[in-house]
Amino acid sequence: MSSATSTASLPSGLAVLTTFPDVLFIPEIIFGGLVWILVASSRVPVPILQGWVMFVSVFCFVMSTTLLCLYICGAHGSSSSWVTLDIICQETAALFYLSAAVLEAYFTYSVSTLTDPVGTTIYRENIAAVVFAFVATLLYVIHKVCSLLRWKSS
Repeated sequence: MSSATSTASLPSGLAVLTTFPDVLFIPEIIFGGLVWILVASSRVPVPILQGWVMFVSVFCFVMSTTLLCLYICGAHGSSSSWVTLDIICQETAALFYLSAAVLEAYFTYSVSTLTDPVGTTIYRENIAAVVFAFVATLLYVIHKVCSLLRWKSS
C-alpha cells in the first residue's frame, strides 16, 4: 500500500479524541499525572527508586501530551513514519511504566511495616501510586498493541 494509505489511518484535528487507539492518550495522561502527583506528594526516603518513578511519570506525561498535541495539529502530514513513531513511543512508555510500577510496588511493600501516622499516609499514597502506575502500564500496552495492528494494516 502507498504511504498515503497508511497515513489515512492517523487522525488529525479533534478526530484524535474520537478514534481508537488515539483516544487512549487522555487516560494515559490522566493516570500518569496521578502517579506523578502521588509520588511527588509523599516523602521520598529511597530517592533512587522513587526518582525513577518520577522520571518515568514526567517523561511519559510530556511525551504523550506532546504527541497528542502534534496529532491534533496534524503535524504528521502525509508521512507514514508517524505510525512507527507512535509504536516506539508507546512501547517505550509501556516498558518504562512497567519498571516504575514494579519498583513503586517494592517500595510500598517495604514501607508497609511503618505504624506511625506519617508512615501510614506514605503507605496509602504509594498504594494509590502503584495502582495508577499499573493502570497506566496497561493503557500504554493496549495503545501499543492497537498501534501495531494499525501499522500492520497500513
